[in-house]
Amino acid sequence: MFHNSRGRLPAGRVFMRPTEPGSMRGDFMRTMVDGRAPIPILTGVAGISESREAWLCDVWGVLHEGVAVFAEAAEACRTFRGRGGQVILISNSPRPSGAVLEHLAQTGVPGDCFDALVTSGDVTRAFVEAHAGAPVFHLGPERDHVLFDGLGVEFAPAAKASAVVCTGFFDEDHETPEDYDAMLAAFAARGVPMICANPDLYVERGAKLLPCAGLLAQRYTALGQTVLQAGKPYAPIYELAMRKLSKPLPRASLLAIGDGIDTDIKGALEQGIDAIYIVSRVHFKDAAEYGAMSEEALERLFAGRSFRPRGAMLRLTW
Repeated sequence: MFHNSRGRLPAGRVFMRPTEPGSMRGDFMRTMVDGRAPIPILTGVAGISESREAWLCDVWGVLHEGVAVFAEAAEACRTFRGRGGQVILISNSPRPSGAVLEHLAQTGVPGDCFDALVTSGDVTRAFVEAHAGAPVFHLGPERDHVLFDGLGVEFAPAAKASAVVCTGFFDEDHETPEDYDAMLAAFAARGVPMICANPDLYVERGAKLLPCAGLLAQRYTALGQTVLQAGKPYAPIYELAMRKLSKPLPRASLLAIGDGIDTDIKGALEQGIDAIYIVSRVHFKDAAEYGAMSEEALERLFAGRSFRPRGAMLRLTW
């Protein structure tokens, strides 16, 4: 579909061209390091996009870091679209897509670099509708209240709620997960189900790492309680994203791009979609290691996981 060069590779680095699963070369490459192929470090996404018809691209950490757009990433999306590809943004934001579109514009993400947007908030609204008429407790910041607009939700204090919708911390700048242990224990004692509107554990805002709803859902699950997850890595958000494509496409023609290992990468691979990992401070907390992004650091990062991306990049670039 696409025929473009990647540009010059860093001196001394061996680049391995991606191979299709099941090919002789692909089978050989996957046996090179502890029975698995080393994760290629890519300098651009042009080559691996040659046979792709659509991207499922993460937003926060890939297109922007909460404050300003990553210009090269937006340009890569625009270039892919200009060559006939579709770009579906897929975000774990707990807010519905309309509110996230406004934030994209505020950060400078151009509207012509993507075709559609789906959010964890969109999926959450469908889950919340199932609790129509039942008292619901919103666990999260006031700014996420837009999630419930038009749903006719009956809100209740924590002690009287029959379901809890978690969109995040009340104050992510100052609170810790431990601050919520008593509240979660009280919900657990009554067997109250939780809907998690954002499975992410942390997100970057500028140079800061902020906790997300996924941390509280993780603790609630550890109490033996039921948590309905709306976003990545779970299937419902991918099903919604696929419906946004202009036509049904085989999953082999899709490419997922994201910075969340256990959300973006794991979720895509579980759906049979190849994935590119964009290095993030969420996982590389050491500044020097993050900037260098060595092959050894990547191997350590994925050593305990049963899944691996098709490649890794420091930033999304064409």
